[in-house]
Amino acid sequence: MNPKQISRIVIRGFKSIRECDLELGDLNVIIGANGAGKSNFISFFRMIQQMLEQKLQLFVTQQGGPDSILHFGRKTTRETSFKLFFGANVYSAVLHPTQDNRLTFEQEKLALPNQWQDASGHAESHFNVLAKTGGGLYSDFTVMRNWQVYHFHDTGETALVKQMHGLNVNDYLRPDGRNLAAFLYLLREKYNDHYQRIVKTIRLVAPFFDDFALRPNPNNENMIELEWRHKGEDVPFKAFMLSDGTLRFICLATVLLQPEKLQPETIIIDEPELGLHPFAVGIFAGMARSVSKNRQIILATQSPDLVNEFAPENIVVADRQDNATSFKRLDVAKLEGWLKEYSLGELWTKNLFGGGPD
Repeated sequence: MNPKQISRIVIRGFKSIRECDLELGDLNVIIGANGAGKSNFISFFRMIQQMLEQKLQLFVTQQGGPDSILHFGRKTTRETSFKLFFGANVYSAVLHPTQDNRLTFEQEKLALPNQWQDASGHAESHFNVLAKTGGGLYSDFTVMRNWQVYHFHDTGETALVKQMHGLNVNDYLRPDGRNLAAFLYLLREKYNDHYQRIVKTIRLVAPFFDDFALRPNPNNENMIELEWRHKGEDVPFKAFMLSDGTLRFICLATVLLQPEKLQPETIIIDEPELGLHPFAVGIFAGMARSVSKNRQIILATQSPDLVNEFAPENIVVADRQDNATSFKRLDVAKLEGWLKEYSLGELWTKNLFGGGPD
């Protein structure tokens, strides 16, 4: 496994997760019932990303304070902690609540065999300092800062992906797709082979789609908005003329088909199946399987159709037990007989391996 990708994750005292010790592979599909804790698992990665951008306290405030982050609040859980394993290398931290409703580091540590650096008592991450001091740690761990947690749920009339935005906001695709037009414009101009692959893939799901009409705004050349052309039509349409499912699929295709050099080492997507036709779900799954050969993929889903597209060893089941989220991988040997008669999604729907309401 790529040493820049997560091989194991240990979380304690974070939201519904009392304790989690989970090995991760190249392709990981988290399934579970409503309220099982899938979104909390994804939220942990958002916290790490914000933490490494020196925005931990902003994240804590946006979440509603430490008591919304600690498992059942500080009266039940004294601290939250984690360990992220990248092969033999480990990044870990212990966070404590304060009287003024912040989280502070009791310890933050970067370690590789026979070498480690740590710090304590700070409100924002010392990651950069620790990593640079640790020499080889810097190149191994800075990839965490490039993680992206994508969730393309907002495609309503006021969605940011449908609004005008800066033409030069194109260094990476934002987690909610708000800069999709600028990013696609960059791909068309600098990485046209990848751009054409995205366009052709969209046509598989939306045969009426011809191409994007990407251009700086005539009234302000520093701005751009998402426009597209219908087959046989010259006048471009605005983004609000796309269905929600089509727009979400465009975002997903852009994430997975962008140049590898622009992709995060670990790509995390929450609820990719939202609004997608079953055929589009299959196309998305094929892209995810392909990308997982070079990048680590973590998906959270409630779609049996999407689960059917993956192997049992890719599945991680989230359950709510004793007021806490638990995670387990499927026992492939026990499912072998069942899978001769039923699909993986059908077995999940029948609640034969958990991941459903009690």
